[in-house]
Amino acid sequence: MNLAEARSDFPIVYRRAYLNACSLMPLSNRVVGAVHAQLGDLQLNGRNNSPHRIRFAEEHIRPAIARLIGAVPAEIAFVKNTTEGLNIVANGIDWREGDNVVIANIEYPSNVYCWLNLARRGVEIRWIDAKAAGGRVTVDDVARQIDSRTRLVSVSCVQFSTGFRQDMEATGDLCRERGVLLNYDAIQAAGVLEIDASRTHFDFMSAGGHKWMGGPMGTGFFYCRTSSLERLHPHGIGPGSMTNEETDIDYDIGLMQPDARRFEEALPNYPGLWGLHASLGTILALGPQVVEAHSLRLVSRAIEGLKQKGYLIHSPQEERHRSGILTFRHPNRSSEELNARLVEAGVDVTVRQGNLRIAPHFYNDDGDIDWLLEALPA
Repeated sequence: MNLAEARSDFPIVYRRAYLNACSLMPLSNRVVGAVHAQLGDLQLNGRNNSPHRIRFAEEHIRPAIARLIGAVPAEIAFVKNTTEGLNIVANGIDWREGDNVVIANIEYPSNVYCWLNLARRGVEIRWIDAKAAGGRVTVDDVARQIDSRTRLVSVSCVQFSTGFRQDMEATGDLCRERGVLLNYDAIQAAGVLEIDASRTHFDFMSAGGHKWMGGPMGTGFFYCRTSSLERLHPHGIGPGSMTNEETDIDYDIGLMQPDARRFEEALPNYPGLWGLHASLGTILALGPQVVEAHSLRLVSRAIEGLKQKGYLIHSPQEERHRSGILTFRHPNRSSEELNARLVEAGVDVTVRQGNLRIAPHFYNDDGDIDWLLEALPA
């Protein structure tokens, strides 16, 4: 599959310049077809095909997610969204009073509230002041906040409001050297940036499927490195967490799944996962390297055009910290006003912290960036 073929599978591209994958990615024909097929199967066959659904999920869907991030299928659990995965970590560690967590003050709320909720257990927050640093979370910033009571660092692979791309390799090396667990919110990276858990150290990672991965809402994954599995106790346990039959009434909690499946309480969202699998099939067919390079090239094209029109770029422009998200603003006109103008012109972006935000993905092309630039006043 090439990029032109992938683009043609998205009806929205014939109507609008949709530069909003970081908010909610539009669904492709393949995704909608996969969801409809699964719903149709349930409509016509009920539970009769349940063994096939379970087998397909284990043989195809879980491995596809693992392949996307360089993991093994046993390290992947299905979740509804990023927040669920973050809460698995927050509520699964054996915290002691006086322990602390290192987070930044620009994180999306999902990566904040679950840690603030630990105050009742005596867990403290050590804040990285990324606001004062222009929305950046450097490795040195992380290192300065780690002390002898730090149990975990939790940061985003890409910051949602600035597009700052974390140095995942250096951050992982730091946490491993200090004996600190590392958790990633990957919602703004998985599906558009290359991630390789086999080469980069982190203990946990969560991402919803409805943004850059292109799946339906209510889908996502939680990654738990095999060597870190026993560091977490499942905070929610159900028949899906066990190896015995779901109808077994011997109730042996010692029969817990030996891998990340222990974090799945019960039936996952099979129709949604079928759709997510279809979208991942496109991304993997294109190749994560190709997808990342294409997105970054479109971001570069946008930066060049915006600078020529006099706009102020808020996102980092160094290559190693650049992501699929670009934020910018007009020097003296409000972003809300410009956003309304763009919507009317058929261009979809978002406004975050007073900046306009775009997120071109594999289904976008040069024409979408030019459409944006033409719709913006100088």
